[in-house]
Amino acid sequence: MTEPAFLGVEASVLGRRWIGPGEAAERMGAAISRETGAPEIVGRVLALRGVAPEGAASFLDPTLKALLPDPSSLRDMDRAAARLVRAVQKRERAAIFGDYDVDGGASAALLVCWLRDLGLAATIYVPDRIDEGYGPNEPAMAALGAAHDLILCVDCGTLSHGPVAAAVAAGADVVIADHHLAGETLPECAAVVNPNRHDDASGMGHLCAAGVVFLLLVAANRLLRSDGRAAPDLMAALDLVALATVADVAPLVGVNRAFVRQGLKVMAARARPGLRALADAARLTAAPASFHLGYVLGPRVNAGGRIGKADLGARLLSTTSAEEAEGIAFELERLNEERRRIEAEVLERAVEQVEARGFEGPLVWAAAEGWHPGVVGIVAARLKERFERPAVVIGFENGEGKGSARSVEGVDLGAAVAALAREGLIAKGGGHRMAAGLSLSAAMLEPAMEALAARLAPAMGSLPPFRSLRIDGALSAAAATPELVSLLEAAGPFGQAAPAPRFALPGLRVAFAKRAGEAHLRLTLADPAGDRLDAIAFRAFPGPLGNFLEGSGGAPLHVAGRLEIDDWGGRRKAKLRVEDAAPA
Repeated sequence: MTEPAFLGVEASVLGRRWIGPGEAAERMGAAISRETGAPEIVGRVLALRGVAPEGAASFLDPTLKALLPDPSSLRDMDRAAARLVRAVQKRERAAIFGDYDVDGGASAALLVCWLRDLGLAATIYVPDRIDEGYGPNEPAMAALGAAHDLILCVDCGTLSHGPVAAAVAAGADVVIADHHLAGETLPECAAVVNPNRHDDASGMGHLCAAGVVFLLLVAANRLLRSDGRAAPDLMAALDLVALATVADVAPLVGVNRAFVRQGLKVMAARARPGLRALADAARLTAAPASFHLGYVLGPRVNAGGRIGKADLGARLLSTTSAEEAEGIAFELERLNEERRRIEAEVLERAVEQVEARGFEGPLVWAAAEGWHPGVVGIVAARLKERFERPAVVIGFENGEGKGSARSVEGVDLGAAVAALAREGLIAKGGGHRMAAGLSLSAAMLEPAMEALAARLAPAMGSLPPFRSLRIDGALSAAAATPELVSLLEAAGPFGQAAPAPRFALPGLRVAFAKRAGEAHLRLTLADPAGDRLDAIAFRAFPGPLGNFLEGSGGAPLHVAGRLEIDDWGGRRKAKLRVEDAAPA
């Protein structure tokens, strides 16, 4: 039987049906509260995320000691760790080939810092997005192989048979630490550590690459200690693992929760020059939360790989120089502003294409000549959010396209894109469940998108037939306090597969509204008792949400969103991040 619409909202301004917690979640939340002593509202939040009373205590306190798996449970891990330690013992020449996103940069920085602590300098190589594309290429790997004894490919390499062979032929050993979906065969090299290779039974497929690299360093430390040698402190490196886990949209389950919880504590100490400089450049006034990793710090680290120099992120995250960190952070801030401008232009045209083509099918996509390959992934994410469908965005140059795809919960996009590549419908492609990359010619475009839509249709057809918005409960404006936000943070960290609580505030009116830039709307919401709550609706324009809120004329309305802390000006208060609204 269909659940009743929460607050009677059958179709919000964004066309969503609001779904409340329900009686079962209320009962389970009360049981969790009794079991753990947590406030009942926290118990309800956990219940709605599938946490049982007997598992609630460990969920609220995710510790590495309890959740860290044995690194040796991953295939090839012992071989990889032994080869890495041998490089240290023999003072070999090491190079790190990384991807140009946050996960790749953080993974490279983890290795650079670990090797540096042991007295070994490493070369960082990050390919140029436009000139070289994603992943290892034969010229670069051959050159690195000729100049180094060991190459570590991080966040890439699992599908790079030719480039890895080129490095091996040039004289280097290659170790791969990756998490992207693997093919039927693996490159021939010293080790391929990837929880998503077909013969890996570790159950660690939810790790990002930085998580895999961290486990590699745990295994290497174990070998060093067994040989009587001192090993670097890995707890201090969890800030990098946390940043990568959230920015790469890895699900916050299992050990990933511990990585992020502990990593945020490390980050709050501001010991890493690069992250300290980046937070200052972004004008963060409080210790980062998981939201800031995904939406404030992550995009800035990514900006170098998107439209600037590809290795800026890895250099920022690994430097020990405050002066160098400040210079790179300043450059990344500038590049991020440029990225936003380019993104806005591409997004506008992409939305026009999707709306002209129609968006009722299992996939939305857009493509055009001249679109910057550095922003197609972000635009795909925006289309996914807007149309609640897996999305593909492709930029072409001289008939050759490079694209990115983003998925919705319950739809394995990476496997579908990899299947297209195996069948020759695209030139190259792969990724993981929520994100993928692809290359194809202009002639391949229409057939490939048709084939991809057909592959995604069964999974999309199994999702609920109506667009819904899950609500954790109703709050008054007066109840939205910093103390409540702090209580809810006990159920965090929040992110992929563990969404932050969303509340509905009924019967409010807009007392003040002012646009922030071209896309956002700042608000003050008031209830009949006179209590007020500051709010912001990001990317509300162009679209129905911004127009509805701005033009409500003081009429009563229901507003849904997530609470956060606003420390601006030294005054700590709660603020609502508006996600949807409906007439009261």
